[in-house]
Amino acid sequence: MKMDLGTRLALLGGILVLALFSTVSGNFVFPVQHKFKGRERSLRTLKDHDMRRHGRILSSVDLQLGGNSMPTDIGLYFAKLRIGSPSKDYYVQVDTGSDILWVNCIDCQRCPTNDTLFYMCLRCQALVAQVLVDSDFPKCGSKQSGDLGKTSEALDGLIGFGQANSSMISQLAVAGKVKKTFAHCLDNVNGGGIFAIGEVVQPQVNTTPMVPNQAHYNVYMKAIEVGGDVLELPTDIFDTGDRSGTIIDSGTTLAYLPDTVYDPLVTKVLAQQPGLKLHTVDDEFTCFEYNDKVDDGFPVITLHFDKSLILTVYPHDYLFQIRDRVWCIGWQNSGVKSKDGKEVTLLGDMVLANKLVVYDAENQVIGWREYNCSSTIKLKDESGSVYTVGHHNLSSGDSLGTARVLTILLLLSAVLHNFVQNPLILL
Repeated sequence: MKMDLGTRLALLGGILVLALFSTVSGNFVFPVQHKFKGRERSLRTLKDHDMRRHGRILSSVDLQLGGNSMPTDIGLYFAKLRIGSPSKDYYVQVDTGSDILWVNCIDCQRCPTNDTLFYMCLRCQALVAQVLVDSDFPKCGSKQSGDLGKTSEALDGLIGFGQANSSMISQLAVAGKVKKTFAHCLDNVNGGGIFAIGEVVQPQVNTTPMVPNQAHYNVYMKAIEVGGDVLELPTDIFDTGDRSGTIIDSGTTLAYLPDTVYDPLVTKVLAQQPGLKLHTVDDEFTCFEYNDKVDDGFPVITLHFDKSLILTVYPHDYLFQIRDRVWCIGWQNSGVKSKDGKEVTLLGDMVLANKLVVYDAENQVIGWREYNCSSTIKLKDESGSVYTVGHHNLSSGDSLGTARVLTILLLLSAVLHNFVQNPLILL
């Protein structure tokens, strides 16, 4: 039977949703690992990751972080997808800052070419490519992947959990499988944790409203304390104009502050240890030698949000040890501006680790609380059933070297040949 374009696209969405839930258990829990785990992680690697990532995520909101235009977008959370019949493995970034599911099929050394796979490569001018690519996206999706197939940290694509209708969480919600609510809890020591779709019923989590009509998960920050002292900042620094506010993005590694926030914050942090000899690593990271426990020698930073929600960032969160007795500051001067000229704050995994973070797009709120990410949470699904969800660790396949991965199996059965007579694009 010949299908028109609309029917084929609708069928594709259904295939992806049904395939996901034919293989993931009813509590929709995904084991998760941190890409850059442990004491030996490199700050240069972390920031390079963020620069590449922001080149894609922030371009849609007219923001530029600068420094590196290579859009390889190596993220922190990974899914292992099996696509096709016979199935092939793809490693994709699980990304709260993106909205599409796609795999790369151009200039990729590992991309399979078996004719029985349910995909084909299209030129940017092709009708289907133009339909599937969002109108705000500057180029053909397959051209935005960078050199994903040729490095030890290579990825084959991404799976987006953003707010748009095209994201995986939105498609699952439309299909009536889940509500648009998910949570993660990441251990910043060994990288283990939880990524789960569903309503968290235990522990209870306080929330703060999202900024409405935003592409990403933006919230209202009100003030910052350093060591109990509130920073004196311009009254409009956290105003939320067009496409601004404070972005919560667990796919970003570090934390980025406007210049007018970064300078007084770092000055206040370092004032507690006036005898430190500062030096620069990789031409941009402020580092120093310190022999004692950083939690005893540096201040706690508290971020205040709307509805009295706070986010506490400890010295061991925002200071990275790159070698014995040498520490660097993880806070970064963003140099990022929104469309209306307001400077933007972006909070990544550096401040979200060791916290249970809940994204509730149904009610347009985000929440978090301090939590032991090696313990358990209770999750309620659409049927009302409550599940106990625990910490997981999964090792990766050879294509990601020693990195850890989150595993989701999307098995597209050979039975689908009965419904699709011609190749389709898998996004």
